[in-house]
This record gives sequence, structure tokens and C-alpha cells, in this order.
Amino acid sequence: MRRYPIGLQSFKEIITGGYVYVDKTALIHQLVSAGKYYFLSRPRRFGKSLLVSTLQTLYEGRKDLFEGLYIADKWDFSQTNPVVVIYFNAFTLRGNDLDAVLQNAMREQAKAQGIELTTDFVGGNFKAGILFQELIQKLYAKTGRKVVVLIDEYDKAIVDYLEELETAEANRNTLKSFYGILKPADEHLELVLLTGVSKFAKVSVFSDLNNLRDISLDEDYSNIVGFTQAELETDFAPEIKALAARNNRTESEFLAEIKHWYNGYSWGGLDTVYNPFSLLNFFAGKGSFRNFWFSTGTPTWLVKELQDKKMYDVEGIQSDETILSNFDYYHINPSTLLFQTGYLTIKHYDTKRQLYTLGYPNEEVRVSFMIHLSNAYRSDYQGQALPIAAGLEEALNNGDVAEAMQIINVVFSTIPYDLWQRENEHFYHALIHLTFTLLGVYVQSEVHTSRGRCDAVVQTKDYIYAFEFKLDKTAQEALDQIAAKGYLAPYAQSGKQCVAVGVNFSTPLKAVESWLTAEVL
Repeated sequence: MRRYPIGLQSFKEIITGGYVYVDKTALIHQLVSAGKYYFLSRPRRFGKSLLVSTLQTLYEGRKDLFEGLYIADKWDFSQTNPVVVIYFNAFTLRGNDLDAVLQNAMREQAKAQGIELTTDFVGGNFKAGILFQELIQKLYAKTGRKVVVLIDEYDKAIVDYLEELETAEANRNTLKSFYGILKPADEHLELVLLTGVSKFAKVSVFSDLNNLRDISLDEDYSNIVGFTQAELETDFAPEIKALAARNNRTESEFLAEIKHWYNGYSWGGLDTVYNPFSLLNFFAGKGSFRNFWFSTGTPTWLVKELQDKKMYDVEGIQSDETILSNFDYYHINPSTLLFQTGYLTIKHYDTKRQLYTLGYPNEEVRVSFMIHLSNAYRSDYQGQALPIAAGLEEALNNGDVAEAMQIINVVFSTIPYDLWQRENEHFYHALIHLTFTLLGVYVQSEVHTSRGRCDAVVQTKDYIYAFEFKLDKTAQEALDQIAAKGYLAPYAQSGKQCVAVGVNFSTPLKAVESWLTAEVL
């Protein structure tokens, strides 16, 4: 097995260290040839920092590091440019004044490039921008070459404080002033790229930098970070061959499994890419299908926002570009939040209506997010959502509906009494949906929410179950509905035993009050 650059963000370190590198320099060449001011939004762990590092190395003229890559014979490495690079992930923001942190960063950049910043502040709250402007001007004067400005995770000082809005607002004002100096510095600038997770409304952060070209949803750059299917099959061919044999799969079968688990991110609805962090960990872990990306950050504030908005079925949400692109932390739209943070991606774009349809990108994100949401709804700090689904699968495989009902009762037993009394119907529908969706990890399980369709259909090796749930009614009513609507009719020729399960859930008992089954021949 080769060396994988897991967690590495330095282009130089990856190349000189002999790590696997997927060549993105064709799109980088296209980017720098086509414009000057860019903004790119992508979820965390997607390669934004490596993109910034690659651009820095390119403009510094390190020809030796690009040998064998697309751009090697297409770039004039004798012409270098001074580069100002700001990695917000490198800053200690909590407990420190953001403007002071940025001031210090500007002085460190100046020192590294042999420049002394001499601006003497007189009043004013935002001083880092003044030093930023002086640094750009003096670098241009010293070298006679225009300056490249690269800012990675530009929004970290805001998104890290979404639960402390006063601090978020103060940091927004600082950043607005800091980035605002870039437009007046145009004559001294060669290239400007800002990357981040969220795209804030232009009036919020970028009102003084309104000439940025947002390439976040641009099909031309949809693959500038992340790995395409072609890159997977070409750059990781040795791993695919070896691991497919090890897992007793054909290469096409193994590739299909990898795609199901880790592919699916799209920023236009056409091309899809893999999250590099997940894919590299997958190969480093010798082909073990596990949750890698999701485990790097627990979105507790995101889950809280979904609970507040009473959202649990997020697959198939429709949204327009304005909602996807603009993040307003005073009026958070869950669709924006889920898309920009990578929990949902674009599944389809309707060009006529200009509507995007969103969905989970892949199995890794879908299962992990459902587990987290299910545990949060149940206030389950032991993380039992997936074991519960596994137990339910075993009971249904064995045709043991009584045991399945006991397990469903466990799902509801941990809900705090005050929450259940306040939002019983919402919690009831949410937990039924989440539980049966998670059951789909083990068996074929569909959860329906529209009228005229069964609440859940579960297929095991020997059985097909149609579940209908009622709240404070009767199990017989639920059973009668399955028969009247013919929910099991499509499966009559399946050769499996078809079982209708009518369930009544009692609000006072906070449990299954009664259930009935009927075999459908």
C-alpha cells in the first residue's frame, strides 16, 4: 500500500513525501487563466486548503514540485509573484480579539518577506485591514510584481460562533473591514481566492468586495476539489485491484460499493465527486467501509436547528440558488445549512424552474446523520440508534413481530417526559421515520410520508412487512387501512410471506398500546 496524505494540506509535503497526489492542476490552470477574483465554498475536509497551498507553490515558482503534472509545461515558472496566504484554521480565535489576531498575522507575513510595516494607528476599531493594505502595497513596490492573496476558511471566525451571535456579529464587522481593502488594491493584485464552508450574503461580509466570482456552483469548477470517478479508477487502480480480490469481489462490484458509500457530492447536479478525506481513509484502512468524514465533527448545533424547525425528513428538499448560496446566521435556513456543510448535495437541477433538488450524497453521510439525529431526538447519549435498528432487523428476519414491538417501545422510552408532552406528535412521526430509515442499513426498508402510501415497507429474506402506525386511534384501524389501500398488493408474486402490521401508539402511555398482524395471501 502507498502513502496517503490524510490530514496533510501542504502541496510541497505531499509531493516531496511521496504521497499519493491526484492531479488537479488542469483546473487550476483554467482558473488562473480565466479571471482574477474568486470565491469557492465547499464542506470541511474537502481539499480547500490543499488547493490554496498548490496555488501558493505555483506562484512561488517551484517548478521541481510540478514535474509530471498537467501544468508543468504550461506555466512560466521563471515569473514569480509575492504571495500572502491566510489560513484561518491556524489561528487561535477563541478568547482573542479577531482584529488583533489578524494584525499579528500581517506582521508575521511582512517579517517573513523582509518588509517592515510602519503604519501608526490613530483611533478606529479595525486596524488589521490597514496593515493588510500596507503589506500588499510594499510587496508590490519591493518586487515589481503583482501580489497573490489566498485566504482559506475565510468564514471560520463566524461559523465557529453561531451559538454566540454577539461574537459572530463582531467578527463579521472585522472581516468586512479586512476584506474590504482588496477591491481598492486591485492595481497591485494578480489573483485573489477566498475559500470557506459558508457563503454569507454579500451585504453581510462582501459588500465592499462585490467583484468576487463565486464558482461554488459553477460546473466548470465542480471538480476542482474532490475526486471524480475517473480519478478514483485511474489514480487508485492498484488499491482497487488488491482490495477487490481481498474482499472476494470483482473490481466492478467493489467500485460500485465504494461509489455507494463515498461518492455523490455534486455542485451542479451533473458531475459527482468523492470526499478525499473519506476515500483516503478508506484505502488506508484496507478497504473497510466505515464512517470517516462524519466522525471528524459532530454537528450538534445543526441537529438542534433541525429539531427547532421540526425537520427530520430532509431527502428531496427543493431550493433555489439564492437559498443555497446565502447564509444568514440571524435567520438560518436549514436547507442552506445542510447544503453548505455537506450533509445534503445537489441531486438534480431543473433548468426550466431553476430549482435544485437536494439529497444525502452517499451512504456514509446518510447513515451517520440519521444515527446522530435519531440519538438527539431520543436524548440518547449512549448512541443506541444503530444497535436498535440491528435488533429490529433480527426480529423481523425471524418473523417475531412481538419482539419488534418491544424494540419500537425502546425507541420511545428514553424521550424526556416534558419534551414528549410538548411535542408528542412531532416526536412520534420523527422517530418512526428515523428508525425505519436506519433499518434500511440492514434490510430493504422504505419510509413513506405522503398520503395514500404505507408508513413503512420492510423486506427481509423471507418476509415483506407493511407497517401502518396510528396515534391515539386503534390497531384495527391501521390494519384495515393496509387492506383497503392494498399496500401489499405489489408484492403478491414475490414468493415471500406478506404480513400486514397495524400499530396504535398511545400518547398518555408514550408506548405502543396495541398491535395486530394479518398474513396477506
